[in-house]
Amino acid sequence: CITGKPLCVGGSCGRGDATARGGMYALREAAREFNIDLSRATIAIQGYGNAGSYAHSLAKDLFGSKVVAVSDSKGGAFKASGIDASEAAAVKAETSTVANIPDAQRITNEELLELNVDILIAAALENVITKENAGNIKAKIILELANGPTTPEADEILFNNKVHIIPDFLANAGGVTVSYFEMVQNIMRYCWSFDEVYEKLDERMTMAYQGVLAASKRYNINMRQAAYTVAVSRVVDAMKTRGWI
Repeated sequence: CITGKPLCVGGSCGRGDATARGGMYALREAAREFNIDLSRATIAIQGYGNAGSYAHSLAKDLFGSKVVAVSDSKGGAFKASGIDASEAAAVKAETSTVANIPDAQRITNEELLELNVDILIAAALENVITKENAGNIKAKIILELANGPTTPEADEILFNNKVHIIPDFLANAGGVTVSYFEMVQNIMRYCWSFDEVYEKLDERMTMAYQGVLAASKRYNINMRQAAYTVAVSRVVDAMKTRGWI
């Protein structure tokens, strides 16, 4: 009944970066759909907590992407040549903010959202992408690792502008998925390796993304609406099977 435990008392390998890693798997699928070469893509990350910091290192390690901007509650930093993940983490640990990254231009969180990048990762607060700034967003894909970063009004604007959003409860589902894996391993009284966890997470996230994308295309709706459609349809199917409706 408790997940996220230390490994020595039955926790799961891979839980630490699971939220960001699951998001990266979804991002990979979106990039394939829209013919974006992630090895040449530029990324801006708003929010540098667990999800944002892991997303930074994973974007480089998994895809070779270039993160050009990062921010936290105290401000942000922009460097066109790219920001090193280990340097950003060290600066934040030493000075309490990534805004102090050497040889980088200081920017605000609001400015970060409107940078001319391929991918925008929203990993900070809710309601940061609104009807006031949605029209200024230049990213082709928005990955929502935070909960509720985009308002409904902004959703409509971005959809009309052909900005592809990977919605929060799909994009950041990697964490709860590996928590589910932890429960399964506990029931089995067995422990999977990091590679096994990552492989299973990749399979789940890929399947989830493709299912939502298919619904989006079928009904000509945005990805958030499609995710709800898929989720509610599964509940309805189960209720019908049980004879409840």
